[in-house]
Amino acid sequence: MKRFRLDRRTLLKGIFGASAVSVALPLLECMLDANGEALAQGRPLPKRFGVWFWGNGVRRAHWTPNGVGAGWAPRAEMQPLIDAGLREWFNPLTGLEIKTATHPHHSGMTGILTGARYQQLGTTRDTIVTTFARQSIDQYVADHVMANEATRTPFRSLEAGVCRFHGTDEGTTFQHLSHNGPNNPNQSEYNPLTLYNRLFGMGAAPQAAVARQSVLTAVQSEIRALQPGVSAADRTRLEQHFESVRAIELRLGAPSAACSAPVRPLDGYPDLMGQEQIAQKNQVVSDIIALALACDLTRVFSVQFSTCGAGTVFWMVPGFRSGMHQTCHDERASADPATQQPMVHAATTFTMQQLAYFLAKLRDTPDGANNVLHNSAILCTTELSEGYSHTNDEYPILLAGRAGGALRGGVHWRSGSRENTSRALITLLRAFGHPAASYGVAEGASNAPISELLV
Repeated sequence: MKRFRLDRRTLLKGIFGASAVSVALPLLECMLDANGEALAQGRPLPKRFGVWFWGNGVRRAHWTPNGVGAGWAPRAEMQPLIDAGLREWFNPLTGLEIKTATHPHHSGMTGILTGARYQQLGTTRDTIVTTFARQSIDQYVADHVMANEATRTPFRSLEAGVCRFHGTDEGTTFQHLSHNGPNNPNQSEYNPLTLYNRLFGMGAAPQAAVARQSVLTAVQSEIRALQPGVSAADRTRLEQHFESVRAIELRLGAPSAACSAPVRPLDGYPDLMGQEQIAQKNQVVSDIIALALACDLTRVFSVQFSTCGAGTVFWMVPGFRSGMHQTCHDERASADPATQQPMVHAATTFTMQQLAYFLAKLRDTPDGANNVLHNSAILCTTELSEGYSHTNDEYPILLAGRAGGALRGGVHWRSGSRENTSRALITLLRAFGHPAASYGVAEGASNAPISELLV
C-alpha cells in the first residue's frame, strides 16, 4: 500500500471570528523518510539557531567547572542545568576573551553577538551611548536561512523577552539583543499573548463571540479530514500537539487568548504586588518558542531573559532590593571569592534555573526521531564575565543543543591562552551548516572553530 505523505509545510486553515487563522503541524511520521531521520522528500531535518541571553555576567568562583573534557564537575551556578538532566546537552566554554573591549557592557554585548566593536553615538552622564555596528549573529544566520527556498520559514526570526527593560540612556546596545545593523534593532516581544497571536494567526475579533473558544475550533473540519490518513503514532502526536496549543491558550487566559487587539493589561504578566512574574513568564515564553520551532514557523530565535546591564529585581532572593546591575556594584565583596556577593550568586543561580527550563522544554519536544534541542545550535551567554569587576575575560559561554548531530555535548572546553570569543561563534555556525569561513571583523574575527566540539 502506498504510504500516506504530507508536506512539512502543511497548515490547517479556518476562520475564527472575522479573521483567517492557521495552525501549523508538528513533524509527523508521514512527513519523514522510513527512518525518521530526514524529510520524506530527502531533505535533512531542519536545524534551528538561537541565542539565550542574560545580563550582568556570573560569579566566576561559582561558575567555572572543575576539570576539562568530558569529566568536568559543575559548580553551583551551573548545577540547575545538571539537575534538569541537561549535562549531555550543552558545552561550557571558559578562558575566552572579548578582543574588541574598551567599555565593558558595550564591548561585551556587541563583541559576543557580532564579533566587532560597538558603534559609539555619543556620551551620557559618565558613560557612552552606543549601537551595534553590524548585524547580530542571529540575523546573520537568518539571512542564510531565508535565502534558500528549501529552508525559508513563515517568520524570518523570533525575538522574545522575559524580564522587562528597566530603562537606560546608553543606546540600543543596552536595550536590545537582535540587530539588523546600527540603530536598527529587532525588538523583543515581552507580552506572551502578543507573541502567541503573532505566531499562531489570531487576529482581532470581538471578545463576546470567542469568549470560550479556541483557535482549534476554526480548523476542526481540517483536523477530522486529516486524521484517517495518518498512522496511529501520528494521530497521538497530533492530539498531543493540539493539547499543547490549547494549554498555552488557557495559561494566557482563555478568553483573551482568542484576540490580539486591543491588548488588555492582564495579558502581559504584570507585576503582582510590585514583583515581576519572572519564572511564570519564562515558562510560557519557553513553551511558545518550543511550539513554534516544532511547527517550523521559524528556524532562528533569540530570548532576552534580561537585558545588558539589567535592572531586574530578583525579589525571590532574600534581601534583594535594587536592580541586578546596581546590586553587582553595591553588594559587598569579601576577601574570599567563593563566599562574596551571595545575593548576586543566588540571582544568577535562579537565572540558570530559567535557562534549564527552556532547554529542557526543547529537549522534551519531539522532532523526527529526536527532539528540538537535538536539532538546535544555541549560544547561551551574557555581556560580562563578572558584574562587580566589569570584566570581559573568562567569558561565560554555553553552547547548547546538538545541531542535528554536528555538535558534541557534555564537554568543558577551556582556552589556555585567552583566545577570541568569536571562536565560539564560528563553531556554532559550522555546526549549523553555515558556509561562513570566519566570523567577526578586525581583532574580533576568527576563522578557527573549536574542533573538539564538532563531530
